[in-house]
Amino acid sequence: MLTSNGYVLDESERRLGELEPVPDRERHDRDALWERLRRDGYLFLRGALDPDVVNGFRAHYFESFADIGLTAPGTEPAQGVADADATADPAALRHILFRQVVPGAEYAAFCAQPAVRDWYAWFLGEEPLLHRRKLLRCTRPGETGVGAATQAHYDLVYLRDGTDRVLSSWIPLGDCPIPRGGLTYLQGSHHWVMAQERAGTLKLPAASITADLPGLADEHDARWLVTDYAAGDMVVHSAHIVHAALDNVDAGGVMRLSTDIRYQRAAEPIDWRWEDHWYDGDMSKWREAS
Repeated sequence: MLTSNGYVLDESERRLGELEPVPDRERHDRDALWERLRRDGYLFLRGALDPDVVNGFRAHYFESFADIGLTAPGTEPAQGVADADATADPAALRHILFRQVVPGAEYAAFCAQPAVRDWYAWFLGEEPLLHRRKLLRCTRPGETGVGAATQAHYDLVYLRDGTDRVLSSWIPLGDCPIPRGGLTYLQGSHHWVMAQERAGTLKLPAASITADLPGLADEHDARWLVTDYAAGDMVVHSAHIVHAALDNVDAGGVMRLSTDIRYQRAAEPIDWRWEDHWYDGDMSKWREAS
């Protein structure tokens, strides 16, 4: 049973489908990739990154929290098995995340690694710019209810002060089978989002659309697209496609770790709110600017 924020997804063929990877014949055809991106709103690039590099950063992340009880005693931190007793102090966790991991050299190097940056330079055809604000998401298995997973949204509502031609990369940091709570995309949603944007029905203030994924699929007669992600996969998506996360129900207690990073052409306008590191409470910038 698939859920998101406690809502049970309809798994019929009318409401649930498979995320389609880019076929090998198109991987080095820029025109074909742009056509696919405009049509589907996303590019699912299997094996775009070196799995050893991905898992190496996963190890760095969990090792950073090894002394505060985030991972289960007796397990290797890199495995990301959650401590069932949840002994990690939230304040200590936030301190390590926002003061050490996010601004750290290891994270910067991972997000700007040649497999990512050079791909964007080739795909955009110009000098690429990586937004300094980059997000890391770690979700524990068993958490449910509204707020447990990323709700349905499209990225443009958080990027209105810059170009709308920003591309996001969602990268699972380690294997992420469906039960572990990966990202899911609402098929074809970027088309009606762009139509609403042209009509001037802006989403202000910046906010998610809903936590009710099955209800949103019914409203638009669309399917949520899911897949089993592997270390090394990367999804590139437009700022207009609606996406969300599934709940983590991993039977082995493994945490889902992922990162969201954004690239654009360096010559285009940049949203000022994305020029600082992600920090605790920075969502207040969006409320103040709306």
